[in-house]
Amino acid sequence: MTEQRQGAERDAVGRAWGELVETARRTVADGLVVGTSGNVSVRVGETVLVTPSGVPYDRLRPEDALGVDLEGRRVLGRLAPTSELPMHLAIYRATGATAVVHTHAVHATAVSMLVPELPAVHYMTGVLGGPVRVAPYALYGTEELADHMLRALSGRTGCLLQNHGTVTYGDTLTQAYDRTAQLEWMCRLWLTATSVPGHTPSLLSAARLREAQEKLRGYGQQTP
Repeated sequence: MTEQRQGAERDAVGRAWGELVETARRTVADGLVVGTSGNVSVRVGETVLVTPSGVPYDRLRPEDALGVDLEGRRVLGRLAPTSELPMHLAIYRATGATAVVHTHAVHATAVSMLVPELPAVHYMTGVLGGPVRVAPYALYGTEELADHMLRALSGRTGCLLQNHGTVTYGDTLTQAYDRTAQLEWMCRLWLTATSVPGHTPSLLSAARLREAQEKLRGYGQQTP
């Protein structure tokens, strides 16, 4: 590998690590996690940058960059990776994702304790591929949990983890984070609607959800 290429790769890793740290801090600022309870990762080539275990995000520095390969072998840094590394790696190996966000968001975790699936309460359900499934409970940090999660993610870009939290992925950290925020908002919406005595919330039909999904594909500013 040429010195120029090595320098370009170092720069890419540095930029990605900075964005990862910023996203991790945002999960705390936005109330999606408490302390270091969630985790974030981003893929750069064959390297997965991931938040370390038990280190407050406001203390992370550029020199703390931590990376593993797709088998979990350390290739960068000295800190121990998050205990939820098996979930992150499972997503990268099974999908084309380049970013993963895992949180312990309050409303989403509450919904995971009540139903096997968050129904189509809003058209933004389409962003996640459809009604959001709940992966059965398994001990955190285990391959069993990663397996449950992958089944719940089939055809989806996000799922709930029973009595645990949320997982979403995307093409960028911004996209993965936005999906997490939308999921938490929809869970809060569902809990609010179902708490009104004597009323049953209306849900979107499969046809209306497909219609919304088609329209959402063109959402935002399009590059000319």
